[in-house]
Amino acid sequence: MLSQQTSIGTKWLATGAVALLACAGSAQAAVTTFAQSALQPTSVLYTDIIGGGIGDVVVMTGGGNANGAGNPSGRNDDGFSGPINFGFDFTFFGATYSSFYANNNGNISFGGGNSAYIPTGPTGASIPTISAWFGDVDTRNLDSGVLHLRQDANQTILTWLNVGYYNGAADKLNTFQMIVRGNDYAIPEGEGAIGFFWLAMPWEVTNTSTTAAVGFGDGAGNAVVLEGSNEPGLNTVVAFKKTWFTTDLDPVDPNPVPEPGTLALLGLGLAGLLAGRRKLS
Repeated sequence: MLSQQTSIGTKWLATGAVALLACAGSAQAAVTTFAQSALQPTSVLYTDIIGGGIGDVVVMTGGGNANGAGNPSGRNDDGFSGPINFGFDFTFFGATYSSFYANNNGNISFGGGNSAYIPTGPTGASIPTISAWFGDVDTRNLDSGVLHLRQDANQTILTWLNVGYYNGAADKLNTFQMIVRGNDYAIPEGEGAIGFFWLAMPWEVTNTSTTAAVGFGDGAGNAVVLEGSNEPGLNTVVAFKKTWFTTDLDPVDPNPVPEPGTLALLGLGLAGLLAGRRKLS
């Protein structure tokens, strides 16, 4: 926990909020970058594919902006909500969790809420964090949407629907979604344990920062981040894209190459089909 307040621009990280800190002494930390080529085009959210909507508004019960805390509309700046029970076990960087915190600034965390808004990346997070779009989201403007939560059997879906940015701006609105699945989820081919979906993403620059980040961090400096995180233009990279990850945080290949045994069986099948045709001719 922070023992004192720190100001950045006109914003404050409140005492007790979890800040993103530089990882001092993390020389041995492993940081892996996954390529932008892992992103696949999409024109819809995951919930558009499965149906059933995006769930309920998340009421932020704490955060760096006290005026937004507990607002039934879900509108806030730097708020978080939790702990929220998954209803299943989820393993992340070798640790298993049954609950999480939903954070307004485009991520979820484990062990505590995260009110940090400067996207120095999941590498610097002082708690385990999954970031679909770590940027300075601000939903206080009435023209902005808010964070929604849907919880299915063995699957949790968070949707930041048409959300604005700091300071109270809504002239540009981002939409993105995170899917987290339990350890026992029967994962369909081409999907994974964690999914990110992005639609229109017109903003990344806010009054506090000029870049954003996408990826995973364990709170101790180990991270898996998207190529281009914390660099200008990431919003155009992820716009109308999707990607899935394994439990090991490897991007899922949507078009996997069949294993040699499968290819051999396919060859035998084709040979049998040709032989059958010759007998009939």
